Amino acid sequence: MKTLDEFVALFAEQLDETDPSTVTAQTKFRDLDEWSSLLALTLISMIDEEFDVALKGDDVKNSETIEDVYNIVVSKK
Repeated sequence: MKTLDEFVALFAEQLDETDPSTVTAQTKFRDLDEWSSLLALTLISMIDEEFDVALKGDDVKNSETIEDVYNIVVSKK
């Protein structure tokens, strides 16, 4: 299982307009200017590919920070 820092780095790779060095575990991803439903689907796809975990839209919707998403992924492993 990847660490939280590795997860944050993978999350940051999905972002086109946000400087990856500004993304942390405590980043409230929905506050990012580029956050959209398309980016949410990209994130769900990345998690499925990298972690073999199927997130639901509600998992992302009920999360506030990147760490929240990571904790859900860990709980489903």
